[in-house]
Amino acid sequence: MSLLLRYAADFSASADTAFILPAGTTELPVAAAADLSEPARQYVADQLAADNKLIRINHYAHHHYYVVAADKRTPALAAEALRKSGHQLHAQLKADKVRNLFIQDLTDGGTLPLAEGLALTAYQFEGYKTDEKSRQAAPLESVTLVGPNLSAERVQELQHVLEGVFLARDLVNAPLNKLNALQFAERMAAAGEEAGFHTEILDLVRIEALRMGGLLAVNQGSPEPPTFTIMEYKPEGATNKKPYVLVGKGVVFDTGGLSLKPTPASMDMMKCDMAGGAAVVGTLYALAKNQVPLHVIGLVPATDNRPGGLAFAPGDVITMYSGLTVEVMNTDAEGRLLLGDALAFAKKYDPELVLDFATLTGSAARAIGKEGIVCMGTADEDTLSALKKAGHATHERLVEFPLWDEYADHIKSDIADINNIGKAEAGAISAGKFLERFTDGYPWVHFDIAAPAFLTAPDSYRGKGGTGTAVRLTYEFLKGKA
Repeated sequence: MSLLLRYAADFSASADTAFILPAGTTELPVAAAADLSEPARQYVADQLAADNKLIRINHYAHHHYYVVAADKRTPALAAEALRKSGHQLHAQLKADKVRNLFIQDLTDGGTLPLAEGLALTAYQFEGYKTDEKSRQAAPLESVTLVGPNLSAERVQELQHVLEGVFLARDLVNAPLNKLNALQFAERMAAAGEEAGFHTEILDLVRIEALRMGGLLAVNQGSPEPPTFTIMEYKPEGATNKKPYVLVGKGVVFDTGGLSLKPTPASMDMMKCDMAGGAAVVGTLYALAKNQVPLHVIGLVPATDNRPGGLAFAPGDVITMYSGLTVEVMNTDAEGRLLLGDALAFAKKYDPELVLDFATLTGSAARAIGKEGIVCMGTADEDTLSALKKAGHATHERLVEFPLWDEYADHIKSDIADINNIGKAEAGAISAGKFLERFTDGYPWVHFDIAAPAFLTAPDSYRGKGGTGTAVRLTYEFLKGKA
């Protein structure tokens, strides 16, 4: 169960409360010191003088926490610092067994980022442990935000966005035996019923009828059938005439196929290879719950990639949904095959813009690490600028890679239109260049989320495991388009 965020116009001084103090504060404002004794006030003053950013006062019946905002060069970086402060505050709240917290903002707009970092940190994957202690819910149940610059609507909007992130995290954290392609599709349909968007699941027969050669090839070694999920959110009064289409890679587990991955620090994490699809459904969930007036379609091709049975092999030539032929040089470069079919399928909607999300290449991870997202595409500069702005606002920052014509040479094939893997250099770009061949007729941006989508060690409020990367970024961008 996720942390509940609420709004209140006022609060009791005897409640567990966190006060956000302006950067550079050396003396407590009256609003934050009303019920403090003189010794307590002096203690806080000493802590402020020592430049401590998180100060705790135990009143026995309740606690007060003082969070000092950071002085950063941009508002986006200041907001990120508060998210990280929310992560630090959570550890103290957990130690103090606080159940319900109020946040009083004495800055200008610090409440939502602090609450966001706190809630993202509080996320727990329900998991499959059987002992009662492990299954116990965390003490913190609700956070009530107080302040004149807030409203119940803004708090509820953040709650729904976070629920979209948590949905994506839950899906990424689920192992293959709990989330095969069909179960993934069913979870997306259930999210649609809850949030208010329509879902259609194409089964093997319909995928074969559409001749989606990329998806079918990757599925050949699996004992379970593929799915192709179409999600559509089309509210009355949508402000866009052409839909925005989100495409997500849905490889529910990737062994590498016959080009088998090594297990340590590689195949053992590959339940996360559907994080792009999870980001798509998480974003649609947030948009629908917040009734953003925008027509958006989500496409998620899903299968696992295994070396069994009639598994496709290096050297095979497959015909994609678009009609292009692909020489398979490496069966571990399978995500681009699914995405190629979905990107070509997206053309039927005459989209305003197509965004695809995928844990696609180790090259992207090596290039910029878990600190950002690699992007590239054919959209205009205004669109890319708006995406980068949304990335800075949510701290899911984008690094744009080029798609120069010369990179097309990296995927030339002797016997087919293209092959599915490039050279040792510029691997993330050659993957993007492959995808570009299936995006004829509309503007497009590709996001390679290989590094930040799944973390093997805790990282502040992003935690460990599935992070829900790209949900907040995409929601922020699309909300701006509405």
